[in-house]
Amino acid sequence: MQSIIKGIKETEREAFIWIAGLIFLAVINPYGGSHLSFCPLHNIGFKYCPGCGLGRSVSFLLHGDIHNSIESHLLGITALIILVYRIIYLIRKPYVKVYQH
Repeated sequence: MQSIIKGIKETEREAFIWIAGLIFLAVINPYGGSHLSFCPLHNIGFKYCPGCGLGRSVSFLLHGDIHNSIESHLLGITALIILVYRIIYLIRKPYVKVYQH
């Protein structure tokens, strides 16, 4: 029972991080607005970073702009699908384990 509770807490933590990341990408302005960046390449002055491009691409998608999303990074749509799948998996995982026994 204790291992199940520990697993749920770890799962909730990871799901929370992914959800918070998607909320952040939905709230920021991907069209060039100023926002907080944890990217070391961005912070030292590089204009284009593959990771930042992927984040910008997902942000464009969350704002409904598919054209700019694809231009920012080709894998943005794929990344969003994987993140949503992972969140759903993490939320359902503890309950599926409990009910299988």
